[in-house]
Amino acid sequence: MNFEIRNYYYYKYFNIYIIIFLLLFENHFYNHYNYCSNCIKLDLNSLKCNECPLRYIFKGLNIIQKEKTLDEIIYNHKSLARFSDGEYRIIFGSNAFFQRYNETLAKRLYKVLNSDEKNLLIGINIPWREKDLEERTIASQRMWTNFFTKYKLKISKIIKKNKKYYSSTISRFYSTFKDKSNILKFIQKIKKIWDKRDILIIEGEKTRFGIGNDLLNNSKSITRILCPISDAFNLYDKILKTALKFDKNILILIALGPTASVLAYDLYKFNYQVVDIGHVDIQYEFYLRKVNNSIRIPYKYVSEARNGTINITNVTDINYYKQIAYKILN
Repeated sequence: MNFEIRNYYYYKYFNIYIIIFLLLFENHFYNHYNYCSNCIKLDLNSLKCNECPLRYIFKGLNIIQKEKTLDEIIYNHKSLARFSDGEYRIIFGSNAFFQRYNETLAKRLYKVLNSDEKNLLIGINIPWREKDLEERTIASQRMWTNFFTKYKLKISKIIKKNKKYYSSTISRFYSTFKDKSNILKFIQKIKKIWDKRDILIIEGEKTRFGIGNDLLNNSKSITRILCPISDAFNLYDKILKTALKFDKNILILIALGPTASVLAYDLYKFNYQVVDIGHVDIQYEFYLRKVNNSIRIPYKYVSEARNGTINITNVTDINYYKQIAYKILN
């Protein structure tokens, strides 16, 4: 083997060893100190604490569990605006599944998150504590671990440490959690939200909340406003103006991505009871099929499922079309 070839292999494997060493060191350092380089500037010579200070912030948050969140909505007629990874991403200047970044939306979301209204619950999803993560499925654990690695410092700066928050996981009650033994009981409780009530559903054009199942069978009546599948905030003023045409006694359910959080706040301020209901219908579909992973529902838009957003078939239920009062698509 000549000198050039030896030299080539030397540098090739030397670089590989260096990369492996750095990765192992970084992993050891993170596991030992619970820090990540995105949190603070590390000073290896003076670092002495063995716990990331952000953990204390998140561990100390007062987040009311999902069952009691439902109690507030059902029995005290409170409204709900939810925040999860999509809403956080928008606030931090990134795109979400249903909505590209919009500066106005980001500012509005931040305002709603930090609002302090007596009858408006702010639901958040921050499974930081080990107990919370252990309750999640492997897929959910992986998603949130990766999310926190990138955004935990930013999240710590936008939440109020002494505020009472509520659970946004009422909308992902099935696929997110390992224990599914009490799912039916939880579903029965969710259905009490609209029991014998006139409801207005503000949803994406292909969401079709409650269609093809019995989720809404106990409601008194159903009316729908169909909005764009994505980037609904681009038509926000039209959507809000249309919703305000309805009687104040109607219960409003919104399934419209990050736009729903802001719309729930604004309609609440106009004295409606509003629930940012999110993925409840899709979760119910998963429950009915007893699946462990997100799957395609042929006649509904399912963002988290493989091929769940393409080749969506038409609805054959004539009652669905009778429920559509307005279409705001452009």
